[in-house]
Parts: sequence; C-alpha cells; structure tokens
Amino acid sequence: MKRRHFITQGIGAATALGLAGGAAAKTARQVSVPGYSHSPFKLKYAPSFGMFQAHAGKDLADQVRFAADEGFTAMFDNGIMGRPAADQETIVREMAKRGMTLGPFVLYADFSKESFVLADKDVREMLTAKMKEGVETMKRTGCRQALVVPGRYSQRLFWDYQTAHVIDNLRACLDVCAPAGLVLVLEPLNRRDHPGLFLFGMPQAYAICRAVDSPCCKILDDMYHQQITEGNLIPHIEACWPEIAAFHIGDNPGRKEPTTGEINYRNVFGTIHRKGFNGVLCMEHGMSRPGREGERAVIEAYRACDQF
Repeated sequence: MKRRHFITQGIGAATALGLAGGAAAKTARQVSVPGYSHSPFKLKYAPSFGMFQAHAGKDLADQVRFAADEGFTAMFDNGIMGRPAADQETIVREMAKRGMTLGPFVLYADFSKESFVLADKDVREMLTAKMKEGVETMKRTGCRQALVVPGRYSQRLFWDYQTAHVIDNLRACLDVCAPAGLVLVLEPLNRRDHPGLFLFGMPQAYAICRAVDSPCCKILDDMYHQQITEGNLIPHIEACWPEIAAFHIGDNPGRKEPTTGEINYRNVFGTIHRKGFNGVLCMEHGMSRPGREGERAVIEAYRACDQF
C-alpha cells in the first residue's frame, strides 16, 4: 500500500480488536471493560476508515462503533482535511463518545516539488498558508498532530544548505502552529518506494528536530519505511525516543499487517509499551487477504502482537 493511495483516498482511522490463539488471548477477551465487547489493546493501534468495511459497512459512525467494540482505542484519517465538515463532525462525535484518540492527519506531503529545502519567499508563504489550514482542521477535529513530509531534495544545492533551509522553514511553520498547540510530525520515507525525497532516515529526522528545538516539531516513525531504509528498529527507537510522537505500522516486505513479514512486531510493540508511550500507532498498511477473512486476520494479528 503506497502513501499516495492513503493520501489520495483520504483513508482514515477505524479501529478493531481481535481474537488471537492461545490461552493469553482468551484471557484478554474475558476482561470486562465498559463500552467494549473485547478488552482494549495495550497500545493505541489505529486502523484507517475503510479498513474494516466488510464488517462495519461504509457508514463512518458504524466503523467507529465496530472498531471500539473490537477494542481499538484510536483511529487515524490521513485525509481528514479533505472531508466534508459533516463527516469530520461525525468522526469526532462518535470517537468522543468512546474516549478514542484521533491520530495524525496529513498536512503537507507533496512528493513532486522541492519546497522545504529552498530559501524561497513564495515557498515560505505557501507553507505558512498550509499551516494555517492545518490549525483550522485541528480546531474542528481536536487532532493535535499533523504529518509533514518536507518534499524533494534539490540536485542544485549542497546538502547542508538544504538541511539548514528545512530547519528555517520548519521554524516559520511553527510560528503558526505552535501557538495553537499543533504538533508537526516529520515522517522519513524510504528511497526505494519514494526516490528523490529529502527526509529518509531516523537519524536525519532526529538531528532536524533537535536543531528546530521545539516541542511542536517531532518525528513520526513509519516502521515499514525504516525497516527498508536502515533496519535496527528498536535501537533507532531508543536513540530517537525524546523526539518520537507517533508511529506508522506495516510489515516488510509487502506492507501488510504484522506477522506477514520480517518485523518482530511483538517485540517492537513491547519496547514501545515499556517506554510508556501514550500516542497513536497508525495501521497504515494493506491486508494479506481480502474481505471479512482478511479483516479478521488483521485483528487477530494485532491481538497476537499485543501479547507481550
């Protein structure tokens, strides 16, 4: 599943919990929690709207209800900025009833242009105008994290100049976002799937966040991308921990649900939980099987990986 698909389709957050084999999973399901048929997951795994459509249907409120009933406590909607106000209100209302958290939405992710890497007045004005739109979305939805991909790198400028320009442009964006309480989360993407983008690694994102030096500039660690780019997921999470505010999930190869690839998500999730993470882990991946069977397989995979 490619990021372009998620952004274009505006896939959002729905939630789900499932059945995992073994005594531990059976015990978890027997726990009685008000408002849920199944016990909540230990972490805030967040499905996208449409992920469980075969079970819940197309109605947004029904998708929220299904997700909450399955035990998910978060959702995400990359494209919520582009949804009609009525749909935004439905999402917010139904999630609020269940005490669910809305994960980061996409604020700026233009893969076709050089933007943040330039010291250009028009680019700066475009970016700050976009940030104002993001603040308005935050006010309507209550979602206080917005995803930013800094665009393409330039083949005409030394890399260090580009890095300095990214830092300066982020500071200008935060002049708009920080007073409102909107946190920008920077997402590195792998260069195999997305060649030509400036931001590709966790160490690079960490250095930029340290240079910007703001509680409103953090990292979104997409573990699918970083498994491809650098691996060593747990050591990089440990090293970047002070600057990580959110995660994206997807196994590699294939970008499907956990347990379908090479990432030991049970150990990764256990590390994140032990560090006391209270943010959202967006389920930005496809399914290894179609239909209801595939949706149930996703839920079961998360239940199994949550048994750390």
